[in-house]
Amino acid sequence: MIRPIVKYPDPVLQRRTEPVTEFNNELRALVDDMFESMYAAQGIGLAAPQIGVPKRLTVIDLSLGKDPKEKIVLVNPEIIHKEGRQVEEEGCLSLPEIREKVSRAYKVRVRAQDLDGNWFELDGEELLARAFQHEIDHLDGILFIFRISALKRDLILRRIRKLQRAGEW
Repeated sequence: MIRPIVKYPDPVLQRRTEPVTEFNNELRALVDDMFESMYAAQGIGLAAPQIGVPKRLTVIDLSLGKDPKEKIVLVNPEIIHKEGRQVEEEGCLSLPEIREKVSRAYKVRVRAQDLDGNWFELDGEELLARAFQHEIDHLDGILFIFRISALKRDLILRRIRKLQRAGEW
């Protein structure tokens, strides 16, 4: 089922999420909905808060649904190692049509649980590392606009308020 993507400034996007404690069919159904919603919105990553669910859960697929082996599910993820630096443009499904350059680690190692509750570690570089960091930020209530300069962020927030007043956001 495709679920609507929550837009900034919805409060669910700005709060730290709760850990997932039950690994069951309900969780699997939520993950299926998240992938379906992400693909419908043409994204490569989606965190549970972006569909209004305040849980530590994210899905990533750099292939945009073209390769089932590329699907990644991270339950209760945390970054345990960072290395290097990259500055690239980012966007976000919760901030449609807004893109800015963001500094992130070039390589990261993530520790997370799978859908059965088993812990595993996964390494990512370049775009995958960026996706890990971006989505885990969502789980901590941080959007990418809070990782850019105050001046750029202020301009974006003004633009959002203007769109809201016009009924276009």
